[in-house]
Amino acid sequence: MEPSIFSSFLHFINTDSLPDTLDQDYMALQHLMVAADRYGLDRLVLIGEDRLCRSIDVQTVATTLALAEQHQRELLKNACLGFMVSRDVLGAVAKTDGFKHLLMTCPSIMADILDKVASVMKQ
Repeated sequence: MEPSIFSSFLHFINTDSLPDTLDQDYMALQHLMVAADRYGLDRLVLIGEDRLCRSIDVQTVATTLALAEQHQRELLKNACLGFMVSRDVLGAVAKTDGFKHLLMTCPSIMADILDKVASVMKQ
């Protein structure tokens, strides 16, 4: 765990709140959520998941989806899939390095993406 993530982790344990610096650091928030999951801090996982859901964009959605898939976070996974198809940004997302990483680390996620696209097209 990186020192800055450990510091945020301790801050949460001591104050039951996240440091203000995490509002601007999406990757740090992802790492903090992974640490919270690893050490069983469910409240921190939920807070991190909520913040990540509200901060999804074209550049972060693929890495966030990989995180959600690897840590079985269904709310976050559904938020990512919904973002990809409801905002018609899948083409832009597919061009990111994060998407390439997603396909290499979680190839089965393509079935979920295609299912989501198909369900939107039926409407």
